[in-house]
Amino acid sequence: MKLYVGNLPWSIDEAKLKELFESFQPSETKLIKDKFSGRSKGFGFVTIEDDTKAEEAIKEFNGKSVEGRELKVSEARPMN
Repeated sequence: MKLYVGNLPWSIDEAKLKELFESFQPSETKLIKDKFSGRSKGFGFVTIEDDTKAEEAIKEFNGKSVEGRELKVSEARPMN
């Protein structure tokens, strides 16, 4: 299951995003960055193959405060 992770602190990089979700064994993490400045846009995606673990990650991280910012975590919706 692919998860959307929003409202990330600007200091979070791809490695820290992966580390944050490490206990749920993510198969892929992707921090979305501005293509011109290279800075984080404040959101990313985490893919967790086990749907049960993905649901647990949503419950644990949605609303959790990280560096003073409340994360928004949900199942990612397809792009239109």
